Amino acid sequence: MSTTPMIRIEEPLRRPGAPAPTGFALWQLGFRPFYLLASVFAALSASLWALQFAGLVTTPYLRGPQWHAHEMVFGFTLAVVVGFLLTAGRNWSNQPTPTGGRLAALALLWVAGRVLVLTPFALAAAVVNVALPLAAAVALAVPFWRGKNRRNYFFVGLLGLMAFAQAAFHASQQGLLDLPGGFGLQIALDVVLFIMAVMGGRVIPMFTNNGVPGAGAQRRPMVEKLALGSVLALLAADGLMLPPVLLALVAAVAAVAHLIRWALWRPQATWRTPLVWVLHLAYLWIPLHLALRTGASLGAVAPSVATHALTVGAIGGLIIGMMTRTARGHTGRALRAEAAEVVSYVLVAFAALVRVAVPLVAPEATVAAVLASAALWAAGFGLYAVSYWPVLSRPRLDGQPG
Repeated sequence: MSTTPMIRIEEPLRRPGAPAPTGFALWQLGFRPFYLLASVFAALSASLWALQFAGLVTTPYLRGPQWHAHEMVFGFTLAVVVGFLLTAGRNWSNQPTPTGGRLAALALLWVAGRVLVLTPFALAAAVVNVALPLAAAVALAVPFWRGKNRRNYFFVGLLGLMAFAQAAFHASQQGLLDLPGGFGLQIALDVVLFIMAVMGGRVIPMFTNNGVPGAGAQRRPMVEKLALGSVLALLAADGLMLPPVLLALVAAVAAVAHLIRWALWRPQATWRTPLVWVLHLAYLWIPLHLALRTGASLGAVAPSVATHALTVGAIGGLIIGMMTRTARGHTGRALRAEAAEVVSYVLVAFAALVRVAVPLVAPEATVAAVLASAALWAAGFGLYAVSYWPVLSRPRLDGQPG
């Protein structure tokens, strides 16, 4: 089996004192436009939805909670997934992935999807939104095939599943399929959960041992198989719409497996290294989400609490951590978090804590929690967008392509 790393990130090679390269580089590699678009969208979309949820805006931004979920999953999250995979895919296959005009076209397709969901043109919105993950799957499949990178073909399949979930959501919203309203969203969340589980298992122990000498992060084969297999089982259970008690059983097993997995990575050794502890803190939300999902399936916890443990806690935390690390590494910058990065980590972490903990212990304060969480989230991702605009739009410091 190939041992190709999840994503290659190296320390910068630029000579001290050498002038930084100039020019516009936004279309040189997938992470650049998609990270920027995702961070700006995260700040704006969450803020507008929170104001609508609290009744503080007179003109609604979205048509309801399911459309908010749609935009955060198929808008924000999918943008980061596409940007990351187009970047990592070049390393895995040693083949080019879209740049220049082709990359700009993919970004424009994403922007068109965000605009069309706000219009009455439901069919156009569905077609454009389904087209993005399919186009990204093709953009990834071609270099994988040319580079004979069979190990990562499954990411192409996962993007296809995201397209299916997107189509199911739009079809159910238009009354074309008799499916529960959240079916497509749940399938998409399960796919994203699996991507995070795979990514976390490949990079978090490696980053821990590389960034914290002597940390001793471990990977145990049986734990790895159980952790990944249980997430796939949960995806299958949701796809088959199994009874809640069976969903609870699968989620409970997954929660235990992922908690053990996380503990083996030695998170307690990373507290002095923000670029690493942010990933550990975010990953902890996965077993928490699975435990809360167990409770939600049994009627003991509100489903939205379990969902936001995944979306704000795990997805938001891993995204802000990986967007900073990969952007720094792929633009020739030192792999260390500076003040702005640490502040963004803390803001997103507190956004998750407020959004999950407050409604859990004081449901009557849910509206206030949504507003506070959205403000923290928007500040965290807004800070990233402002801080990283020059990073993402300018050439690498070491003069290398990408």
